[in-house]
Amino acid sequence: MPFPKPFYRWRPHPWHGLEVGKQPPSLVQAYIEITPYDLVKYEIDKETGYMRVDRPQRTSSQPPALYGFIPRTFCAAEVCGLSPRSSKGDEDPLDICVISERPIARAEVILNARVVGGLPMVDRGEADDKIIAVLETDNMWAHVSDISELPSVLVDRIYHYFSTYKLIPGHEVDIHIDKPYGREHAERVVRAAIKDYQDNFGS
Repeated sequence: MPFPKPFYRWRPHPWHGLEVGKQPPSLVQAYIEITPYDLVKYEIDKETGYMRVDRPQRTSSQPPALYGFIPRTFCAAEVCGLSPRSSKGDEDPLDICVISERPIARAEVILNARVVGGLPMVDRGEADDKIIAVLETDNMWAHVSDISELPSVLVDRIYHYFSTYKLIPGHEVDIHIDKPYGREHAERVVRAAIKDYQDNFGS
């Protein structure tokens, strides 16, 4: 009997094999690497697509939202062009934090997320923006269309997490984060990351 469509004989690579989303740059797909309950930072292994242990969290700070990336995005020249403090993109897929009312304690899931804003982060001179989004079907947050509609304490927690998640006692961390930006600029960053992916890997 014929296989149903779509059918994957093998597991698609989370970065290259999944779609960017239903209506990018406003409604995107996110692949979740870590949850607010994880005390270890996991990240996708670019070669195999499996999850790799990066490092245990060095501080008591935990991710305040689901954290992962948007498939088929890449941070290179186009993303760097939107980041005045950076000298290049970090050459990773575009990071995304997704806010959900109900606890989602499982990583390696995909979900649809509505882009509402972001953080302009520069890590060692490289553009490393963090897109902020809400779960598309969330009963509490689905109506939010811009970061200004989120509670400031929630945005502050995301800001604080990324300001501290690489801290090592006795060492300086070369991270700079300017004030959060809204939906319009976030969508420009997503478009730029899609363009960077197409320029580097094809469509």
